[in-house]
Amino acid sequence: MGHELNPRIGNFDLKVFFELRPGLIGWTMLNAAMAAKQYEMSGTVSAAMVLVNVFQLVYVVDALYFEAAILTTMDVTTDGFGYMLAFGDMAWVPFTYGIQARYLAFTQVELTPVHIACILGVSLLGYYIFRGANGQKNAFRSNPKDPSVSHLKTLPTKRGTKLIIDGWWGTSRHINYLGDWIMSLSWCLPCGFNHVIPYFYSIYFAILLIHRAARDDHGCRIKYGKDWDTYCSIVKYQIVPYVY
Repeated sequence: MGHELNPRIGNFDLKVFFELRPGLIGWTMLNAAMAAKQYEMSGTVSAAMVLVNVFQLVYVVDALYFEAAILTTMDVTTDGFGYMLAFGDMAWVPFTYGIQARYLAFTQVELTPVHIACILGVSLLGYYIFRGANGQKNAFRSNPKDPSVSHLKTLPTKRGTKLIIDGWWGTSRHINYLGDWIMSLSWCLPCGFNHVIPYFYSIYFAILLIHRAARDDHGCRIKYGKDWDTYCSIVKYQIVPYVY
């Protein structure tokens, strides 16, 4: 996990830079290269390849456009810049998150208009939850008096801070994780169901999010004490409302 929370060279924050820049941008470049490889081999770029490239490009552009929101994430506020984040940002993200494009470069998958419409629906649902929840969280942490979040019900804590128990964050304690995972599933669906490899990311991501939610819960229980128990009694679910 590293010893330093935010190592810097002068004012240059290494962790924030590597979280968003080389890995995410490299990921989209590798995806584009896979589309070019498919075109070179078959003379066409399939609808499945287009969907994967567009979905993942939107995800990366969203992260870069809302860059300020990363400052309130666990990676920045809690985790040190050690091997986990350094390796993750530079190698794991670009070379495993785009595995669907790599698969499609060498595997022909035909999608009907109905398949495309369903996959788009899954992607839009995931993005709607993800962006809505993250936007609400970042607005509240940045300025609780912001008109977009000032109406939300909150739970005061002995630390002097407040926990949201309304809106997106009244449905589950990590509702943004649900949106993120649904999007990850939409990236895999264009690859069809003939092989498990394209679904590696979605499977891995589910494990990562469940583990991260548990880590966050443990940290918050130490941080807030009995107030966290009260919060959990109000917002009962970890990630999926009414399920988990």
